[in-house]
Amino acid sequence: MTEATKETPAPNAETEEEIETVVEIDEAEEAPRPFTVTLNIRRYDPEVDDEPRWVDYDVEMYPTERILDALHRIKWEQDPTLAFRRSCAHGICGSDAMRINGRNRLACKALVKDFDISRPVYVEAIKGLPLEKDLIVDMEPFFDSYREIQPFLQASSKPERERHQTIEQRARFDDTTKCILCAACTTSCPVFWTDGQYFGPAAIVNAHRFIFDSRDEASQVRLDILNDREGVWRCRTTFNCTEACPRGIEVTKAIAEVKQAMMRGVKL
Repeated sequence: MTEATKETPAPNAETEEEIETVVEIDEAEEAPRPFTVTLNIRRYDPEVDDEPRWVDYDVEMYPTERILDALHRIKWEQDPTLAFRRSCAHGICGSDAMRINGRNRLACKALVKDFDISRPVYVEAIKGLPLEKDLIVDMEPFFDSYREIQPFLQASSKPERERHQTIEQRARFDDTTKCILCAACTTSCPVFWTDGQYFGPAAIVNAHRFIFDSRDEASQVRLDILNDREGVWRCRTTFNCTEACPRGIEVTKAIAEVKQAMMRGVKL
């Protein structure tokens, strides 16, 4: 009689005695529902209107959508005559700056969920520049001031190699390199509203970017341009410009540093 061979189960093999594991699956969260937002837009057509007028639009929106999405929906689905500027829709081009509930913002960065939708959201063109149509203004006076401060690197000496900068030298003007020329700062300035000849914060910010650049040789030229009765001394330090900047630039600080450079000279 041969000895019976006893088979043993392989390691980790399933047996009838094993306790079956039950995986619980959470129920899917309910999808967000759209709600109605009322936009009160200041309209103006120079061919029809003597004065601007306010027009209400009801738009279905989701919390994560932006005011720019609402404007698109109005133009594409309700009123194709609505005029406004926009391009990249990601806060880089700066073309869709407008006043939303009394504050300058980029429409592409203003989320619907950040507003009290139980009340109308008021949208109008930025102030201080000539109104052309609806939310569009003439930007040429703004860009004239920008061009006047010579916003480009000027260096007469030809380098034998690339112009090096230390980390500290670059940090001196790093903040003001972020300007996207949206005009939100300039058109939030009460001095600019009352004096269209004032250079405005954006022009001074871009002058700062080159005045404190160690590679540039025209700092004094720009300081002389801004040392004018319509230049940097017109700033009243209200901080509207800093609050309005969608890029987080410390605009008022930059203006103060330009004032100090005029008094004490540029320290690079």
